[in-house]
Amino acid sequence: MKIDFNKSEDSLIPVIIQDSVTKNVLMLGYMNEEAYLKTNQENKVTFYSRRKNRLWTKGEESGNYLEVVNIKNDCDNDTLLISVIPHGPTCHKGTDTCWGEGNLQEYGFISELEAIIEDRKKNSEISPDLRQKGDSSYVTSLFDAGMNKIAQKVGEEAVETVIEAKDDNDDLFLNESADLLFHYLILLKAKGFELSDIVEVLKKRHAKK
Repeated sequence: MKIDFNKSEDSLIPVIIQDSVTKNVLMLGYMNEEAYLKTNQENKVTFYSRRKNRLWTKGEESGNYLEVVNIKNDCDNDTLLISVIPHGPTCHKGTDTCWGEGNLQEYGFISELEAIIEDRKKNSEISPDLRQKGDSSYVTSLFDAGMNKIAQKVGEEAVETVIEAKDDNDDLFLNESADLLFHYLILLKAKGFELSDIVEVLKKRHAKK
């Protein structure tokens, strides 16, 4: 890997640290060539501390080191992206990231949808007489109806998806698939789980192969 350490006067390059699983950015640090070589040799991220003017292996005091998964160079050969497995909080203040955010697995719009479903679930736990006007929704009504109704809807949508899978109308198949996924997310929430719990089960199965 060709890295240009000479573009800056102090021979340091910025290094972006990213969780290899969640893809969240955890922190930003700097490396000189010596820090880069040590990182490769020990498979733990080592930075050059501009404050201490020395090499600094993340976690050398706290034990919260960053295990290297892979290293990528950018198109100008002067910035690194390092994917890691974090062993403990990354920030010295005890948070998962240096932006004070949790290092949670996100699934884009699906995560937004899960948040909406969670909000509807909380709304269903409020007595209908105490709900604000306009707080009634289809999802809330499903939670109101209970587990049997939610499970029944998942079964109905699954059957309809299978039926459309055997036909040639892709639009209908995709719409039924969306309905199935949507109602399955509701079922997961009703049972106290999220999509990430299913992902963990799949990961464990994959690891056993």
